[in-house]
Amino acid sequence: MDTLRNEGSPPAAPVLPVRQILLIDDDQVMAEMLAEYLRPDGFVVHLAHTAKTGIERAKEGGIVLIILDVMLPDRDGFSVLHEIRQQSRVPVIMLTTRAAVTDRVSGLEAGADDYIPKPFTPIELLARMRTVLRRGQPSRFGCPFLAIDDLVVDAGSRTIECRGKPVMCTAAEFDLLHSLLSSTGAVVTREHLTRVVFGRSSYAGDRGIDNLISALRRKLGPGSDGQDRFRSIRSTGYVFLYPRYPAEKGDR
Repeated sequence: MDTLRNEGSPPAAPVLPVRQILLIDDDQVMAEMLAEYLRPDGFVVHLAHTAKTGIERAKEGGIVLIILDVMLPDRDGFSVLHEIRQQSRVPVIMLTTRAAVTDRVSGLEAGADDYIPKPFTPIELLARMRTVLRRGQPSRFGCPFLAIDDLVVDAGSRTIECRGKPVMCTAAEFDLLHSLLSSTGAVVTREHLTRVVFGRSSYAGDRGIDNLISALRRKLGPGSDGQDRFRSIRSTGYVFLYPRYPAEKGDR
């Protein structure tokens, strides 16, 4: 016998995938409110109110995103991020009550994928979270596999090899490198890179892309020709350079 159902009943709501995130913030009231706000979007929020408990939970794994406050009672968020980055590349959004650009730059250089100043609205944080999490989807890239000079970039596994060795990088660094390699030899504007990497427009004095380039220079070193891989185009953007082979080096 066919199972009977009430034809007049509304269709069941779609079941959202459960994604576990970690919020490290000593503001317990705000943290609990955010956990409630994010639950309908399929997020299970694990709360940690000290650096110690946050690091312990992060090391347990199973987390798709960490939201980390800069001002914690037992340690500052930058040192917490540094320790997390020793073992995990999980995306991290930093929260800061300090408006200084240097604090935001410090977070990006330490390996944060984005930052958001306090006070903020829950809807703004949710939008930033979605942008950061979308970076883990290889379908964003038209060309999943790039090999230029001594670099191999695989968007499917989101891995980078340089001179045959794996390179650890943040999600933001990966997106920036892939975007530049996809247009090797051509100028990619800072505005375009900012949208690809951070999901927002650039603004006067914005150093986010510049600091990611600095981090990539440190991690990748020069190309096989001994030259810088990246060229800055003043007031415009960056170019990823083809290597200059020995016969070409004298014609600069």
